[in-house]
Amino acid sequence: MENYFKKLEDTEKRYETVGERLADPATVGNQSEWRDLMKEHAFLTPLIEKFREYKKLLDGHNSNRQLLEETTDEEFREMIKEEFAVIKESLETVTEELKILLLPRDPNDDKNVIIEIRGGAGGDEAALFAYDLYRMYLRYAERRRLKPELMSFNENGLGGFKEVVFQISGKGAYSRLKYESGVHRVQRVPETESQGRIHTSTVTVAVLPEAEEVDVAIDPADCKIDVYRSSGNGGQSVNTTDSAVRVTHLPSGIVVACQDEKSQLKNKEKAMKILRSRLYEFELQKQQAAISKERRSQVGTGDRSERIRTYNYPQGRITDHRINLTLYKLDYFLDGDIDEMTDALITAEQAEKLAANA
Repeated sequence: MENYFKKLEDTEKRYETVGERLADPATVGNQSEWRDLMKEHAFLTPLIEKFREYKKLLDGHNSNRQLLEETTDEEFREMIKEEFAVIKESLETVTEELKILLLPRDPNDDKNVIIEIRGGAGGDEAALFAYDLYRMYLRYAERRRLKPELMSFNENGLGGFKEVVFQISGKGAYSRLKYESGVHRVQRVPETESQGRIHTSTVTVAVLPEAEEVDVAIDPADCKIDVYRSSGNGGQSVNTTDSAVRVTHLPSGIVVACQDEKSQLKNKEKAMKILRSRLYEFELQKQQAAISKERRSQVGTGDRSERIRTYNYPQGRITDHRINLTLYKLDYFLDGDIDEMTDALITAEQAEKLAANA
């Protein structure tokens, strides 16, 4: 920890400065500055609290070591040794926790997410599983007190989704859901299968950090906007007015369509939000491609072509292929109880980063 100590002391000074500025009435009057400082303060708080805990333990460790050197009373020495061993164990634990807190942080972790689920191989069965995954993420959002919002969907007529796009908003949404990007494979007997044979289908999931206007600037001249009449299930005005919106970003060729709102304006706003996030992710992918393979974390790459997980219904198991973890709790998992898997993925990624730093 000696290598980090000076950096942590400088960070602690910055933390105190931020606290002083937040208490300054002039800062409170500047909402933009106050909001930025609040974010920084919230980000630094767990690190500084852990650093102060580390310093307190280190002082106790050094004091006990000095007492051991100066004391000759054997009974007193035994008492000191016991306390010394407890403090040493706590110090080792806190040191590891500090190292994790010092790892480079994904700047998108606090962002809301836009999730896109698309049926892959398997036709109608893939579309039905796309619905199952959509429901799983809605239940997960409910468990974590996050807010879901449907943005766009394309049904297959059997209760499944050829494609569904939705947003999940709330603190740390991206930090927990980013590991879901990739190909999800399902093995089960379809309801329409009379022979009882197991079919294998795939669904792709893309998790995009929500991009704000300051993250991605879109020139209106680069966008072609078409309006048309909505199709599918809807209310009286949904299917009788030109409320659906299709936005084509000409430089990239990205096309986004939204039709679930009655208002053309609201559909356009949602389409632009999705477009902004796709363009932001496109830039992130280019940056990641520039990083050498050795330095890139294989847990959190979010490669959409990578098969990340298999859901086996006959055996009631879920296997994540990135970390070779199998859980026999499929029903609970599909009901949104995915934290055990997510925690394991986070731990694996942290271990990779710690090993790279070492």
